[in-house]
Amino acid sequence: MEPDVFYILGNKVRRDLLSHLTCTECYFSLLSSRVTVSSTAVAKHLKIMEREGILKSYEKEERFIGPTKKYYKISIAKSYVVTLTPEMFWYRGFDIDSPEPIDVEITLSGLKESPQNLNEMLSEFLKANKELEKVLRAFKSIEAYRNMLIRKIKDEYLRTIGDMTQLAILHYLLLNGEATIEELSDRLNLKEREVKEKISEMAKFVPVKMINENKVVLDEAKILEGDNHGKENKGNGE
Repeated sequence: MEPDVFYILGNKVRRDLLSHLTCTECYFSLLSSRVTVSSTAVAKHLKIMEREGILKSYEKEERFIGPTKKYYKISIAKSYVVTLTPEMFWYRGFDIDSPEPIDVEITLSGLKESPQNLNEMLSEFLKANKELEKVLRAFKSIEAYRNMLIRKIKDEYLRTIGDMTQLAILHYLLLNGEATIEELSDRLNLKEREVKEKISEMAKFVPVKMINENKVVLDEAKILEGDNHGKENKGNGE
């Protein structure tokens, strides 16, 4: 059965738990420490998501002596597009498969701005549907590509640098573009001073910029021009 993703995403705690799980595999106590509700509430939300087929749990032995821990992971790979207006409620779910980048030619200039009668309106709507299908094909393709890239970025960062907190910050910036220190502090359950220290450490490897001591963004210009060429980037702390 298709999971009721809108029911799952309608709760902020569940959204936060899913966000943490996209960064790394997590065991129960680690997940509980990342959200501001009780462990009993976390267990309830995890059970709901398992029931809906969003998550799977499994037991894993620790590398050193210690009890086996119960881990959770996201068990689906899908993307959703939703439109909600006074005239339309429409959504489509897509399976995120292996990336196959495609070029799509979209032609909107041929659509009439003001069709004059019912038949013209119907005709233009059907034409718009065809263009929308092209957009959705491109969307599915680019999301599969982004998904592949972020998986490789996580693996490479952990292999070469090995700092999980830095990776969590990088992961958030890649998906959201920017973040305030307060947001990251709440998300990581760290003091703001500790967040800034982690950003400073991360700047040795990934170009980032601090804005007014409160906001951090990826230095897109440096990344796109390949400024660090795979070498340690000292960062400027701006």
